[in-house]
Amino acid sequence: MSEFDDLTPDPRRDQMRLKAAAVFTAALIFAIAPFATGGFAGFEPSLFPVPQDDPPVQPAGYAFAIWGLIYLGLVVHGVMGLFARADRADWDRGRWALTGSLVLGAAWIPVAQFSVPWATVLIWLMWAGAVVALMRAPSETWVARVPLGLYAGWLTAASSVSIGLVLAGYGVMDAVTAALIALLLALGLAWVIQGRVGTPAYGSAVIWALVGVVVANAASGSMLVLVLAALGAGAIAWRIFQGLRS
Repeated sequence: MSEFDDLTPDPRRDQMRLKAAAVFTAALIFAIAPFATGGFAGFEPSLFPVPQDDPPVQPAGYAFAIWGLIYLGLVVHGVMGLFARADRADWDRGRWALTGSLVLGAAWIPVAQFSVPWATVLIWLMWAGAVVALMRAPSETWVARVPLGLYAGWLTAASSVSIGLVLAGYGVMDAVTAALIALLLALGLAWVIQGRVGTPAYGSAVIWALVGVVVANAASGSMLVLVLAALGAGAIAWRIFQGLRS
């Protein structure tokens, strides 16, 4: 083998590096987007035909702090993928799906400031890309599966919450019924995906959101929503425990 063999063009390796650079760039833009757009503190009630001032389906405000951890994790994932794992096939499998999800995520806040239906469509597309990336993620826990798990898990809850807000905000049904349907949707998806990926970070993000719903309804909210969210959090915790045992 010649010392010049490493200089031979390798289209496959070049493509991997290009995709790694795309993930890194998209992760940076995604993390910067909240600062550039003023952030997101919930949909404006006036965006709905039936204003949603204090919807039972929405977690308490503190729960959204998880985004700081998600942003940091995704940037670290992008850095590691570009500078240390660029030509690894196991890292390459989910890169296009993750890049697409992050690009849509960078545009999500501006869209959410003027259109709830379009924001709902976007967040479900983000969720799909995140779940595909997680299912194809490499086995390295802290730099790969934890960031993608937290991201996909929170989006599972957030996309379902959007469905509940649309159902109530557009007068399809009352807010409590819409919240119950949204929670059942999130729990069903989380139960199946947690069983498939086995990544505790995924289920933990869903549990974080569910506990936020419990807190939001604890004072003067819906007892039905509170109980379902609490039972759901327990069920997902059990699902994580089952996966760790096996």
